[in-house]
Amino acid sequence: MRVTKQTNYAVRMLMYCAADPAELSRIPQIAKAYGVSELFLFKILKPLVKAGIIETVRGRNGGIKLGRPAEDISLFDVIRVTEDSMAMAECFENDAAECPLVNSCALNSAWREALNAFLSVLATHSIADLSAARFDIGTRLGLFDLPEAVSSNQPV
Repeated sequence: MRVTKQTNYAVRMLMYCAADPAELSRIPQIAKAYGVSELFLFKILKPLVKAGIIETVRGRNGGIKLGRPAEDISLFDVIRVTEDSMAMAECFENDAAECPLVNSCALNSAWREALNAFLSVLATHSIADLSAARFDIGTRLGLFDLPEAVSSNQPV
């Protein structure tokens, strides 16, 4: 199974927010950090807000933040909201009746088992797990400045 860019960047947006949970994150900064368009991130934002994964704060000093603790947001939660279809093959789709083997096919059963295993693994990984190295992630995304000794390769 291949996840879409929408899911990939939704996870990245959540990691960005989790890297500095005390501050509101802003779409222009997230877009710049990942080299993606703001419009694309705004599109991704809608389903995440609707699902309560992200909250928006309006106003001049507004932005976005996680809708619940990073530990409580799994990759499965994100993929469930951002992927239109989990179909691994045509026989998973609504028009599967075209295949004469659809109700007795071992391949369909194997695909379903693989998909369930994939989703089970995603359910065990949280945004907090992915953001465990918060300072390193925050620094790489431009959220924090490097200490001068580190940025000049001097021993700390």
